[in-house]
Amino acid sequence: MSGQVLPCSPQEIGTLFLFEKLTPEQLGRLCCDGQVELFEAGPVYTEGDPATCFYVMIEGTVVLSRRVGGDDVEVSRTSQRGVYTGAMQAYIGDRVQQVYLNSMRVTEPTRFFVLPAETFANIMSEWFPMAVHLLEGLFFGSKSTQLAISQRERLLALGSLSAGLTHELNNPAAAAVRATSALRERVAKMRHKLRVISAGKYPREALANLIDIQERTAERVAKAPSLSPLEASDREDALTDWLDDHDITESWQIAPTFVQAGLDIDWLDQVAAAVDAEILPSAIGWLNYTVETELLMTEIEDSTTRVSNLVGAAKQYSQLDRAPYQVVDVHELLDSTLLMLAGKFGDRIKVVKEYDRALPKIPAYPAELNQVWTNLIDNAVSAMESSDGTGTLTVRTALERDQLMVEFRDTGPGVPQEIRGRIFDPFFTTKPVGEGTGLGLDISWRIVVNKHHGTLQVESVPGDTRFQVLLPLTAADNETPEESA
Repeated sequence: MSGQVLPCSPQEIGTLFLFEKLTPEQLGRLCCDGQVELFEAGPVYTEGDPATCFYVMIEGTVVLSRRVGGDDVEVSRTSQRGVYTGAMQAYIGDRVQQVYLNSMRVTEPTRFFVLPAETFANIMSEWFPMAVHLLEGLFFGSKSTQLAISQRERLLALGSLSAGLTHELNNPAAAAVRATSALRERVAKMRHKLRVISAGKYPREALANLIDIQERTAERVAKAPSLSPLEASDREDALTDWLDDHDITESWQIAPTFVQAGLDIDWLDQVAAAVDAEILPSAIGWLNYTVETELLMTEIEDSTTRVSNLVGAAKQYSQLDRAPYQVVDVHELLDSTLLMLAGKFGDRIKVVKEYDRALPKIPAYPAELNQVWTNLIDNAVSAMESSDGTGTLTVRTALERDQLMVEFRDTGPGVPQEIRGRIFDPFFTTKPVGEGTGLGLDISWRIVVNKHHGTLQVESVPGDTRFQVLLPLTAADNETPEESA
């Protein structure tokens, strides 16, 4: 909008700190090419509109704000003479999009010296050519540096995730290898025991009973109850006594296996009643191998399932073969990220999930949201490790002001009040030199605010720091997500 045009005084604008070193001739040209405008209380320009003017305040009060999600967030309010805003990058020309980077309004009648953007660019190039070159170098150099370090930040995160994933995959894979080797040995012993039994002069009916018992024993293994350590110890003692009473050798080795499989004295009594006394030791030995093979196959199944789940989590995390923008369940994204980062938690950091499963799916860029979760979780873990290394990470979801909220709460030392307003700035970090680039939160901010039209905020006191991500429930008018599979 335009204000009321007033006379321009070179002497008056010369008192503004931005122009105080200019010559009378230069001040005269400014008044000739620009003008003084009076704006009543209200908006002056809007963020995102073409940047057509450069504003320098002569007197009054200005408020600058940024659009965050559906809200205008005030970033500056001042009555200082000479403050400037508007088309401040006009000297760069068409190499960047020339739009207002914020919105400006005035709270009382306010006078500005207003210079058209093109005139401002020409004057800068004519009067301060060296300064223009320096400013251009600073602007593009900063963007290039930020891009390079941003890529480095992503590579560091990828390396950390790869190391964690490798560690998590190694445990179940090694367990499966060990179980497979032991299973081969047990099957060989079972074949040998079967050969011994079949070589004996046992009635066909006794062998049929033994095979029936073997089948029912295998079924019991799959349904074995979970016992407390005390219950398991008492049952092992009872089974050991039973085996000793029936002259079964190596009872101290067989009893723990039978307890793990859910077998008890009543079951062994049924076995003893079904076979002759002379065949009982061989039958118990054969059943022991049966139980061991079943337990080993269960261990292999659990291990390979764990590997499969980790691979699935990695695919979910990276969003391979999926549309970049789609309707997703944030809980699936959170679970995959927590699984990928499980190696960071160790035994000293407890993870608590407080999910509101009734929340709807939302349109989002899932791979980029996973990067946000990674950055926020990594910062929370680092904060807790910097104190005594212990703590609790609580991940909570809820509906907040018609938006979906994801909250990461840690019990670390907190973010000091004096730096809280800077933590989302590029290159600002509280980590020791070499351990942080200062771009994790900046990247997260841009993903949440700029790409998802949401909000990223922090609340912190010692022992209770909460980073909250607020995301819209519906897509923007110009975006159409795909339905996730």
